[in-house]
Amino acid sequence: MSSVPVCYYGSTEPLPVRRPLRAGPLTLEYECGDLRYLRLGDREVIRRWYVAVRDRNWGTVPGQLSDENLETGPNYFRIEYRVEHRQGDIDFAWTGSISGTAEGTIAFRMDGTARSTFQRNRIGFCVLHPIRECAGARCRYERQESTTEESAFPRFISPTNPFHDLRAFSHEVAPGIWAELRFEGDLFEMEDQRNWTDASFKTFCTPLRLAFPVTIAEGSRICQTVTLRLHGRIPALPSEEPTTTFTIGTKVVGSLPRLGLSRASHGSPLTRGEVEKLRLLKPAHLRVELDLTTADVEDRLRGAVSEAELLGTKLEAAVTVSDAAWEETAALVRLLHVIQPTLVRVLLFHHRAWATPEHILQPGIEALPRYDASVPVYAGTTANFAELNRSRPPVDRIDGVCFSMHPQEHAFDNDSLAETTAALADVVASARQFCGSLPLAVTPITLRKRVNPYATGPAAPVSPGELPPQADERQMSLFGAGWTLGSLKYLAESGVDSATYYETTGWLGVMEREHGCPLPDRFPSWSGMVFPLFHVLAGAVEFAEADVLPSVSSHPLAFEGLVLSKNDTLRIMLANLTEQPRDIQLRGLPAETFVRVLDEDSYEYATRTDPIAFHEAPGEPRLTRDGTLKIRLRLYSYVRIDCD
Repeated sequence: MSSVPVCYYGSTEPLPVRRPLRAGPLTLEYECGDLRYLRLGDREVIRRWYVAVRDRNWGTVPGQLSDENLETGPNYFRIEYRVEHRQGDIDFAWTGSISGTAEGTIAFRMDGTARSTFQRNRIGFCVLHPIRECAGARCRYERQESTTEESAFPRFISPTNPFHDLRAFSHEVAPGIWAELRFEGDLFEMEDQRNWTDASFKTFCTPLRLAFPVTIAEGSRICQTVTLRLHGRIPALPSEEPTTTFTIGTKVVGSLPRLGLSRASHGSPLTRGEVEKLRLLKPAHLRVELDLTTADVEDRLRGAVSEAELLGTKLEAAVTVSDAAWEETAALVRLLHVIQPTLVRVLLFHHRAWATPEHILQPGIEALPRYDASVPVYAGTTANFAELNRSRPPVDRIDGVCFSMHPQEHAFDNDSLAETTAALADVVASARQFCGSLPLAVTPITLRKRVNPYATGPAAPVSPGELPPQADERQMSLFGAGWTLGSLKYLAESGVDSATYYETTGWLGVMEREHGCPLPDRFPSWSGMVFPLFHVLAGAVEFAEADVLPSVSSHPLAFEGLVLSKNDTLRIMLANLTEQPRDIQLRGLPAETFVRVLDEDSYEYATRTDPIAFHEAPGEPRLTRDGTLKIRLRLYSYVRIDCD
């Protein structure tokens, strides 16, 4: 297969082939052993259905597919294949068979054997249920005791798993139509994956109440079957595709969050050229990590103050303490008086707890005002929303709540990342259930996981020539810009006060360092280039404190957008999240608009040749017809539209 432009998603490797299938009234897609987007008409029934092998630290062990055989018809299909998972001491192989019938029944079986002795946390099926259709929907479940109970999916994010010891689970897809899943080979339970910014509930095998990790002996066999059936009278389904539209509301839903950056973790100081570009982003703050249990706090703080002054901004200080918090915070206050940084907020954490424990709050609350009583003190987590949701802070004692987020806790492909942005609305709404009107700071936002709260052993060392696990080549891609825009849309429409995106420079940043990337073969950036996501943030901060208008994409997994209004000017920011071009209609616009496009044709100019000129260009004038503007979003493109 021919390669693709690296600008799309940071790699020249083509995406896996996806095949559309049908099982009677159900449509779905098959990709590399997984089923995705099972729909009954326009109603999504199951988001994804797959087999996972998770190691002792909950890392996903990738599989190698072979011996694939497909037989398809207009209303049925049969698939068989083989998968091998090899990583470290793990060697596990299984055969898969999937059948779909004209009645709408789908059976998925896996039959596997351990070819080595290893430790695992999970091996078997996972079924994802979409949040838009399922949150709050009626459900029925059959437990180990063969009793059937009625309930509903949680509307707000459940801190604990809502359903346990499942042998069967059904939910109401539409009035009078139920989708039933029946499980064989293990007990299953369900978790609310919105805790990790996944846009789904997940039904998975091997209940978490059982001890893990578990040693799997060589020769052990693992067999499971999951069967989906529809119950109820299914009406005739529409055959026409809906029009691709982007609809803009008129009622203001909030203001654009204050957008900041994190100080680069690589430790190199900013150069003059880097500062010139970064000042275009007008960062509202610069996040600095101050671990008071280490000896380099003063050097970190002085370096951060210097960079904040160059960027014309303030500091967001993430302060980590031990149980000696009284002494450590007192020493920090003395250091603050010497260095005199300007702080926008302080985030308090504990070096062994993933959510701020109450006993370290009082030292910070009492000590920090002795430096500057106007600086708010936040508590929360430096990990996922799950940790905050399970260990909620005393909101009557703090000035704000914080949590970080990333889109790759459970899955790593482009489509799975694109799905996560919508879950942010649920995360913010759920946080409001216990933090009320306190300001919410989402900090930091990264493309990959920074920390692993769930590890049961040390992480494997990074092999020479490989990227560290925190880095993702999509950081420098058009897809990275699209994901950034999608996440910003849902945070802005949900009323978040502050958001800290990425680092200043490097492969975790918004631009490459001027002296270049240390692994250009793995992270194909140019020296000093700005990444496409830079232009998304730059386009937003030009409208700092702007009103946010609600908007709806007719195909939110394919393209998303953010709409800002300020001083009688409307800014519409759109991104295509897929490898397919999209023709979109925007209605209710004035006669003249100005359109600027970042795609494969403008990529080099916008990121390398003259990114400042590209940012400052107003765009090409485009006339609407009867207030309607038709826009073609090319593959992974980002488009900015301005009008009065």
